[in-house]
Amino acid sequence: MAAQERKHCLIRIRSEYPQFTQTERKVADYILEYPEKVVKGTINEVADEIGIAVSTVFRFCKTMGFKGYQDMKIGLASELVGSEKEELEGILETDSEAKVTEKVFRSNIRTMEETLEVLDAEEVAKAVDLFQQADKIEFYGCGGSNIVAQDAYHKMLRTGLPVFSQPDTHMQMMSAAQMKETDVAVLISQSGATKDVLDMLHILKSNNVPVVAITNFAKSPLRERADVVLSTVAEEADYRPQTLSAAMSQMSVIDALYVNVLVKRKEKGANAWEKIRNAVLGKKL
Repeated sequence: MAAQERKHCLIRIRSEYPQFTQTERKVADYILEYPEKVVKGTINEVADEIGIAVSTVFRFCKTMGFKGYQDMKIGLASELVGSEKEELEGILETDSEAKVTEKVFRSNIRTMEETLEVLDAEEVAKAVDLFQQADKIEFYGCGGSNIVAQDAYHKMLRTGLPVFSQPDTHMQMMSAAQMKETDVAVLISQSGATKDVLDMLHILKSNNVPVVAITNFAKSPLRERADVVLSTVAEEADYRPQTLSAAMSQMSVIDALYVNVLVKRKEKGANAWEKIRNAVLGKKL
């Protein structure tokens, strides 16, 4: 495991939590609640406290991508150094509207902060370079991720680059089949394992199309096969599914790409932005 990923043990556990089995959740809950104990203790002590077999703890470490318990301890220790994050409270039925609103905002803020932590600046730079060289850029996404894809198209249109996006899955498949190696495809998927997305990925890779993935920090087939991976963090929270949290972080990544492209394109980007601004001014009263 790369050093960058090892530093994000807790983030990885929270990201993958909805996919865990009941037994895996027991280990995850213990690590999230008592990370200091895990760092200071042995695998036998942790297994005894949870009430499970040592082999179960070891398998969990491997599932999370670590070589073993010691490797996970190193990741936890790195993450805990200098960490002073406030523990977020769950939403209660007795909470006022103002309190619920505050908790939602604080949850969103942490999602943004953690996404920034796991987002690799070098991968962002690679994506920006691919965008500038591409004959065509197409954004793909299914379900909630398609809304993000449409948002990306809406923003990137202002850069003057040749961007496209299709709202219908069948149209996306047809478009993917026509993509060339001089184009760039951006696949947006929180899980990185949606069948339609993987079908599109197969089509694109068979055409040697460079693929940029905007996906969760957790391991997935999309992460493994994409040429550039822009990692996001999404957590399941009270009354809010993981997909809504994912959209927040995905759109923030899109914003970062959009501004980076405008900066790189200098006058070309400024001219394209001004043309669109003038074109839509007539729509305002």
